[in-house]
Amino acid sequence: MSERARQKLILALDFPSLEPALELAQSLASVVGIFKINIHLFTAEGPLAVRKLGQLGPGIFLDLKFHDIPNTVKGAVSSAIALGGVQFLDIHALGGVEMMGAAAKARDEAKAAKFPVPQLLAITILTSMDNAALRAVGINGPASGRVVQLARLAKKSGMDGVVASPQEVRAIRRACGKDFLIVVPGIRPEVGAGPASKQKKGKRDDQARIATPAAAIRAGADYIVVGRPITGAADPDSAARAILEEINLALS
Repeated sequence: MSERARQKLILALDFPSLEPALELAQSLASVVGIFKINIHLFTAEGPLAVRKLGQLGPGIFLDLKFHDIPNTVKGAVSSAIALGGVQFLDIHALGGVEMMGAAAKARDEAKAAKFPVPQLLAITILTSMDNAALRAVGINGPASGRVVQLARLAKKSGMDGVVASPQEVRAIRRACGKDFLIVVPGIRPEVGAGPASKQKKGKRDDQARIATPAAAIRAGADYIVVGRPITGAADPDSAARAILEEINLALS
């Protein structure tokens, strides 16, 4: 197993409580590079989830998707940094330049005070939304165009990178450069390519803009986020290792 491939794999621990999340994380701590804690798990368990999962070795992606007035987001980012051990933290790019700038200011103040700080990621357009869903909330134009626009705004505002679907990775890379991080959810392994998922062919669950692990890496993703294809597999360890094989092939 390539360490480079392992570091690119973020496991989404989308559980309602800490016990099942911790049980699975312990079994996969040597296989994945980062554990993602979402708002469901964090709301149920709070900072304990960060502390317990952080003790297992992989980094922590605290996926709370902050979106509020700038001062509130600045305080939330400061509080998240104070938890310690957080590698990635995200906020919604749709909150605008001032809000993202406030988040960046909180990070920079903590860094100046010699605190370890996470890399800040801006959520562009959720991978559950397609063009029709965007039109329904008053956002016109294709998702791809809006994502790149938000990525440019995020970079201007001091974000370290973005979260975006695999379909927009190449365009973001062209617009924002090689050092701008791109974290990609909406990852679904090829049906029949191994034990990675129990999904039937054609089933997308609540994801609208998806790709395989290999396709996302080849497009230029720095990290991929995988949840149910691993957590819902009959054998999560084998599923995770099959995804690592896909990543390895894409990197070679």
